[in-house]
Amino acid sequence: MSVPVITIDGPSASGKGTVAAIVAQRLGFHYLDSGSLYRLLALHARRQGVAWHDEPALAELAGSLPAAFVQGAVLLDGNDVSMEIRAEEIGIGASKVAALPAVRAALLQRQRAFGVAPGLVTDGRDMGSVVFPQAAVKIFLTASADERASRRYKQLIGKGESANLPQIKQDIIDRDSRDAARAVAPLRQEPDAFLLDTTELTIDQAVDTVLRRFGQYQASGI
Repeated sequence: MSVPVITIDGPSASGKGTVAAIVAQRLGFHYLDSGSLYRLLALHARRQGVAWHDEPALAELAGSLPAAFVQGAVLLDGNDVSMEIRAEEIGIGASKVAALPAVRAALLQRQRAFGVAPGLVTDGRDMGSVVFPQAAVKIFLTASADERASRRYKQLIGKGESANLPQIKQDIIDRDSRDAARAVAPLRQEPDAFLLDTTELTIDQAVDTVLRRFGQYQASGI
């Protein structure tokens, strides 16, 4: 890579987005939440009346997706939809559209364009395997299904939304299965990715681990 890239892949609700954003801030790097692109596409398709299984139509929408990331806000056609794309339904839609080869192809170069100086931290499910296979540091960040469900439950309750813990856990298990079994860019740990299990870790401990890995990369002079 011409600039250093840190990829943090992992399953839903593992905390990879929070960790990646903090790491990017600490290093002064750019940050790409790749999942937001698929969530934006799912939301955009819903608004345009396009079904989440209509691959040709979704790929066309992806090619001209009016998305932007400004000061931590996620914009769709100039409007802040940061909260709206985090709805559980949109997350399910994102998982479905992300399984479509034509959609992933349409968004591939768009994601790679974020890899500019001084560096990039990106999270997703195929950042280290497909989008940035030559990344300086690859992390596979995970946690137990119980812990991830508990985190999501607390997050929803904290926002004043209703939540059912057993259902959340089942949704997470189902999504893990879909993401791991899809034919294109399945969720998996790459051989050169460092496994970071955050079940028993705080956010700060997870962030420090990633920063240490990057420090080791810098020290190696690669």
